[in-house]
Amino acid sequence: MPEYRGIVAVDAEDFSKRRDVSQGHVAGFILDILAESFERAGVPEVWEGREFPSHRGDGYAFGFDPAMMPGVIASWLATLQKLLMESEPLSGGPLRLRVSLHIGPLPADGGPHDGSGAARNEVHRLLNATVLKRVLAETSRDVTRVVAIVSDDCFKAAVRSGRSLHPDHFCEVSATVARKQFDQRAWVHVPVPSGRLLATGIAALMVSGGSPDETADRRGRSAAHVTNHMVGNRNDGVVGGNQSITFNG
Repeated sequence: MPEYRGIVAVDAEDFSKRRDVSQGHVAGFILDILAESFERAGVPEVWEGREFPSHRGDGYAFGFDPAMMPGVIASWLATLQKLLMESEPLSGGPLRLRVSLHIGPLPADGGPHDGSGAARNEVHRLLNATVLKRVLAETSRDVTRVVAIVSDDCFKAAVRSGRSLHPDHFCEVSATVARKQFDQRAWVHVPVPSGRLLATGIAALMVSGGSPDETADRRGRSAAHVTNHMVGNRNDGVVGGNQSITFNG
């Protein structure tokens, strides 16, 4: 069996809606911001030692030493959020990223099949999970720039073990992808929650239903209006702690 690797994947929101010139600019900017964010987070070796990288223009994915996963979760996600806020003029407007983190056995010996395996497929399924898209859609574009989903295996190894952030920074979710045979337990973390997500919490947000595109149209509604429609657990700004949801979309 191949050695276990940490895997990270990122995807830019609404990339296809940008003009061609802007898309090329953002594609390069994503690489620059990732390199700088790992450096400033104190884990430069993650970026410098990346394995089987894949750049799709609107996103990027690669493998790394799984021993670095606790630091990636604890420091890098928050640093990425901060840098995206600071670098808005360079990105051509608000750039928001979905992030998925996973751990699994993947070959990384310099051969033609490096990075091939179920774990690589799963990290992209997590990235495209309906719940993660919904969470991003229900936050303010001016405040929240990063939403992350962590696989259950990754959560157990890096978080529940006490090696990274406290578990109460996460919310348990059922990660599903429309028209795909995928349904896994996972954990959502939002470094800086905002908007309707902040007012209701993830659990109530999922119960309310609606597609990510529909919920995006509801940005900017007042917290009072949201509270009138709130169902389930209230979360006053802490995305995590004793919440769990199941959402099939």
